[in-house]
Amino acid sequence: MAEIWTMGEMIVEIMREKENEPLDKAGVFRGPYPSGAPAIFIDTVARLGHKGGIIGGVGKDDFGKCLLDRLKSDGVDVSHVIENPKKATGCAIVTYFDDGSRKFIFHMGNTSEAKAPQKDVLDGVRYFHVMGCSLFADIEFAKEILKAAQTAKKIGAKVSFDPNIRKELIGEKETDKILENLMRLRNVFLPGEEELLLLTGKETVEEAVEECFKNPELEILALKQGSRGSKIYTKEKTVETGIYRIQPVDATGAGDSFDAAFICGLCEGKRIEEAAKMAAA
Repeated sequence: MAEIWTMGEMIVEIMREKENEPLDKAGVFRGPYPSGAPAIFIDTVARLGHKGGIIGGVGKDDFGKCLLDRLKSDGVDVSHVIENPKKATGCAIVTYFDDGSRKFIFHMGNTSEAKAPQKDVLDGVRYFHVMGCSLFADIEFAKEILKAAQTAKKIGAKVSFDPNIRKELIGEKETDKILENLMRLRNVFLPGEEELLLLTGKETVEEAVEECFKNPELEILALKQGSRGSKIYTKEKTVETGIYRIQPVDATGAGDSFDAAFICGLCEGKRIEEAAKMAAA
């Protein structure tokens, strides 16, 4: 049985071959590459030697095969991924710019048909991980993700939550309510600084962290700071972790992989300092 589960979008990424090529002009693309924040997260979990599973949907097409082949080959449980022959697999078309920014066109396809599983599917789960971006594609799918998280929590799992959202995604009343419910459920919170301030309505990180820990369910807040490393908070202490300097090739999925390694570290019983080093690596 999988000890770590996630539920959310599964898409392929198709990217410009070179930087600074606009998406409205003819040119060369590379891909498809298996992608989607939840899929990247759970694939990293499996590659780190842990049993993980994903609940989601793809089309019964070559892009769906691209995703499922990768996940299966790395050991992810995909038995709860729906393959729909009448819908295409979702895709993200992206171009990169030399200042590090990106521009996307999304076609979400068959990403949101999956339903929350029965609790027997989640037997043995230790962490149920939610990506905030998965809540905004389809409101009914967001409700199912919340339901799955609630089920996991009831049977003893911890809920980890990476908000992975932007200001422009906030404001839809029904989605905001789901987001609030997930914020109450979370045991592990993995935001960036902008997201932390946005979701708490505070002006400083210190105020925002204090606000988050008013929720008695929250045990760990792992603040991702990009090239400045991370800062891990608990009710008792704060730990700062740096980065391993490398020549960046593609930043896509860096935060998702951080989440996966951090949760795997916790599953292995490591101290938060060691889990943070795993995540940085």
